Amino acid sequence: MLKKTIITIERQYGSGGSVIGQLTAEKLGINCYNRQILEMTAQQCGISPEYLETAEENVPTSFLYSLLLSANPARTMEENLPLSDKVFLMESRIIKEISEKEDSFVLVGRCGSYILEDKGCFSVYIYASPEERAKRVVNDYGVAPHKAESVMKKADKRRETFYNVNTGRSWQDKDQYSLCLNSALLGDELCAELIVKAYNEYNEMHK
Repeated sequence: MLKKTIITIERQYGSGGSVIGQLTAEKLGINCYNRQILEMTAQQCGISPEYLETAEENVPTSFLYSLLLSANPARTMEENLPLSDKVFLMESRIIKEISEKEDSFVLVGRCGSYILEDKGCFSVYIYASPEERAKRVVNDYGVAPHKAESVMKKADKRRETFYNVNTGRSWQDKDQYSLCLNSALLGDELCAELIVKAYNEYNEMHK
């Protein structure tokens, strides 16, 4: 039996990474986690996902707090952190708990490739041209055409900052990912098929 691998997906806003992640999970018969992580975290905190999402969008104040992940800090230390700094810690715990219960799943966003690096995860980066992403943002997300560019830039900046600050790496550095796919050229369905094929071959190599 092959050793199972977790698939993590980072994606540019409007590139279809969430859709591709779900398609990949369906093809493999495994779970896909995306916004569910935020909802689980909000439930543990006793606050609304919308409120927690605003905290997630704030830039953390220091990279030092991320070291708490491996240091197993006392709860009193963590409680002193502002909510914006706690989000990464709380989401990381939930993601790691899922990884203990499930051998294989797809995780979209949330610095998954970094958090689950010790699991030997198969990391994917989905991107596309600004023009094609803008079309999806308008047609699928319902954003007004004149606002599409600014919405994309703001969302990408938030994702990039959240990733870079919490990992000490560069979100757009394609060298750190196992597979990078241009969804505008390939389409969502083919991207999912390519991820599945690469995933299966990766498992075969590491069985």
